[in-house]
Amino acid sequence: MPKKLDHTAALAYLSRVDRQLARIITKAGECRLQMETTQSIFEALLEAIVYQQLNGKVAATILGRVKALFPDNSGRLRTRRGLVARFPTPQQVRDASPELLRSAGLSQAKMLAIKDLAEKTIEGIVPSARQAHKMSDQELIEHLVQVRGIGRWTVEMLLIFRLGRPDVLSVDDYGVRKGFAKIHKMTELPKPKELLAYGERWSPYRSVACWYLWRAAEMQDLPFAVAEKKKAKRTAAKKTAAKKTAAKKTVAKKTSRPSANKKATLRTKVGR
Repeated sequence: MPKKLDHTAALAYLSRVDRQLARIITKAGECRLQMETTQSIFEALLEAIVYQQLNGKVAATILGRVKALFPDNSGRLRTRRGLVARFPTPQQVRDASPELLRSAGLSQAKMLAIKDLAEKTIEGIVPSARQAHKMSDQELIEHLVQVRGIGRWTVEMLLIFRLGRPDVLSVDDYGVRKGFAKIHKMTELPKPKELLAYGERWSPYRSVACWYLWRAAEMQDLPFAVAEKKKAKRTAAKKTAAKKTAAKKTVAKKTSRPSANKKATLRTKVGR
């Protein structure tokens, strides 16, 4: 069974092996990384699917509407974010019509994804929390990416926030890469392979390292390298120039077209 996260040991270890990260640990303070123990794996993944590529408030509204589609699920669920409405069961989601699920504001892709999630939970491909705690990180990734709409990043977030796995490094996560770039004063985001290689020194506490990289990404007094800002300005300038060029071409095209009166005059002159 994978080890549980020890915050005290993690901070001492990371501060010792990485000076740059140690500065962020000092600035950000105590690690508040907590796992959500009340959700099932099915519920955590259903929530993750709804939240994909959406603003947090919008996603929360849609998730609330999905839950409200099943009034039989009375009662509330206590989570680290307070009391929330209960989730539907896998059976309820599988039996619900596509039209009913879409009425909550789900896109077609997300509706199909949670349908597939429900089906694979009933089939046993998606494990229970008890089963998941006995599986390795890689085993869980291989199992769960079989679900439509679930990729490696989503499973990594599940490993960190639902299962409390201490040694997960999400090298494709934008916030993790941004925080790393700011700490090391890089002009561009690191490549996943580069981040993976560097992050070996953080093992066995790479989940905590991720949490502090997210904090670094949010810090206003920790800017990107100057070259990154210049690059952003150049990109913006190019876009503005392209828009102006397109606008000039449109105006020129309109003014070059002969008017109806001119066309009539031309026809008269050529004897038509």
